[in-house]
Amino acid sequence: MSPLRLCLVSPFALDGAHPVAEHVRGAATALARSGHRVTVLAPSSSTRALRSGRRRLRALVNGDAEALHALEGEPLQVAMTPAVPLRQRGRRRGAGLPVAASANVALAVTTGGFDLVHVHEPLMPGLSTAAVRHAPGLVVATFHSADPRAVAYPMSDRARERFRSRIDALVATSPQAAAAAAQLYPGDYTLVPAGISGRFHPGEKAGTQIAAEWSSEGRVALRALVKLVAATPSLELVLIWSRHSRRPMRPYVPSAARGRVHVRSPKDTEERASALAGADVFVAAPGGDEALAWEARASECAVVSTLPSGTLEPEDPGLGYAADQPALAAAATARLLEDAALREEISARGRAAADERSFAAVGRRLEEVYAGLNKRRRVHQRPPLEGREPILADLHMHTNHSHDSATDPAALLDHCIAQGLGAVAITDHNEVSGALEAASLGRPITVIVGEEVKTSQGEVIGLFLRERIERGMSMDDTITAIHDQGGLVYMPHPFDRMHTIPDSATLLRVLDRIDIFEVYNSRLLFDTFNDDAVRFAAKYNLIQAAGSDAHVLQGIGTALNQIPAFDGPEEFLLAMRQNQIVRRPKSLLYLQGLKWVQSVSR
Repeated sequence: MSPLRLCLVSPFALDGAHPVAEHVRGAATALARSGHRVTVLAPSSSTRALRSGRRRLRALVNGDAEALHALEGEPLQVAMTPAVPLRQRGRRRGAGLPVAASANVALAVTTGGFDLVHVHEPLMPGLSTAAVRHAPGLVVATFHSADPRAVAYPMSDRARERFRSRIDALVATSPQAAAAAAQLYPGDYTLVPAGISGRFHPGEKAGTQIAAEWSSEGRVALRALVKLVAATPSLELVLIWSRHSRRPMRPYVPSAARGRVHVRSPKDTEERASALAGADVFVAAPGGDEALAWEARASECAVVSTLPSGTLEPEDPGLGYAADQPALAAAATARLLEDAALREEISARGRAAADERSFAAVGRRLEEVYAGLNKRRRVHQRPPLEGREPILADLHMHTNHSHDSATDPAALLDHCIAQGLGAVAITDHNEVSGALEAASLGRPITVIVGEEVKTSQGEVIGLFLRERIERGMSMDDTITAIHDQGGLVYMPHPFDRMHTIPDSATLLRVLDRIDIFEVYNSRLLFDTFNDDAVRFAAKYNLIQAAGSDAHVLQGIGTALNQIPAFDGPEEFLLAMRQNQIVRRPKSLLYLQGLKWVQSVSR
């Protein structure tokens, strides 16, 4: 794919040993080596890095468009805020992002000139959350944690859906992480595994060293391994404790094994690689750190891990033991140490599988995700209409054939003509009879027969219809029914959470089937709903439209489209590409009051 200007956002300092920071650091390096220009926004404890970040932001404000862009072949880290450890106290988290830091993130993602912003752990208060909130273009979100508490940040359903609507691609590093995130943000998750650093490679293997994950859940397995070491004078056991978990109780070491049981507490990738390099066998703890097991495979260790529930063979290359019989881990380890051929076979299979999780492979998977997003962007190839007189068109209105309007079709057309409109789309709720009646009157105005259909997943409008479309079908089936009539799909008020609207997953799924996207509806209660629609349409290059959604005569013309005159749906689409939206807003309270009076009278 062609080189991209990428912005990766990490909530953790890149100079730390947190798994998310290690993943971002490795992915950024791999993407930069593939030819992309990668900038990483992250907190830092380095005063020098913070000063450098502020200098770059000042340069960006002063007009240097390249201030945040990395050099070719290497990623650039821009420190946005001091690194502050996040605290978890009940349901409330630690201090959020300072206002000044949030403003810096907004400046970076809005004016930095990035093609795509990729945030990690977007629900963790900090840089990632701010980047999702402010990024105007394409946004990819990667979820790492499988702990449901990691995505349980207090947020109203409406705010959560607005937040989700700004994410264009969902990525998870494991099925468990995807399942945890999907509880709040349902959608199609792409699995891109946590990357394995190239520092993990085999050392000298003597067939005498065992490495085991030291955790509270693996106490029984560790006791069995210690007994194996005590019974075999040539063996050594290295217990590896991850500092991301509580320090477990040290197992009892009998005198026969003393001096041959060692404890390692690696602080970073290099120390973990050193601890695993000489091990012949690695024993994973039940429910332990999956990333550590994959790093052991990359170091050509034969891995012994717990069997998935209800299976006879482990999913990953290696030997397995039942989680409810952890003592069998020592038996599997002894078998591997005695059978060098089997150990080498399993080690080779594990190394091959680990190669598929290298950061180079992760970079390729991410490029596929990015390319898929770019394919969603609409490309208009046909030339626009030329030499046509401009007309004003209102593309969303209702007559008394809707249950919530009392406007007669003839009176509606007369009012539109008096207002100087050249075309209207009559879009009654779940009915086309009002539009057909208006079209049959022969008034000197173009009438587009439409219908606002309530589907099982939100409302959608069909334009240039011939027959009524039944309500209650799925969004996909309704769009198919519109296209079967030769009609056009018009998505009304797509982010108005006061209406029945499609969720973000549905909207992204049918994106390539939407012909026109309503970005200004003059009846919306909050302008932010229209702002979200403008942002969404701009990032995918959709044809933008405005509609008054008028239910009373006084509301007609409050949202207009100035377009060339057209004949038929094909010319209409070409004309809409030259659309200039005209806003003539009126008091929503006034219009709603008139609508209520008409409804009562009716």
